[in-house]
Amino acid sequence: MALKSRQAGMSIITLILLLALLGAIGAVALQAFPSVLEYQAALKAINRAKNEATVGAARAAFDRAADIDNITSLKGRDLEVTKNGDQINISFAYQKEFHMFGPAWLTLKYVGQSQTGR
Repeated sequence: MALKSRQAGMSIITLILLLALLGAIGAVALQAFPSVLEYQAALKAINRAKNEATVGAARAAFDRAADIDNITSLKGRDLEVTKNGDQINISFAYQKEFHMFGPAWLTLKYVGQSQTGR
């Protein structure tokens, strides 16, 4: 008697479900990726702006960098700028919301602060 060999592999239903899952993850990533790039640009901008002499100059420097790097979520007036002696510390916090489908929203919360030292 010959034994029947069982084929191994994915069924078409498994393949469809896997592709749907990858598509959903890809849709979320496509929404979030530009926002993450903007956050990284904002961190670079505040680290450059902290080298200014005054609080107002630091805000203006951030606004100039925001115009160049297309940072739309933050303005210089939204930054929390403090001065300790001759050291300027800059921090920010904001959130971005993206409508996914129906009642579902993706909310990303960002917090950043300038690095210490010059």
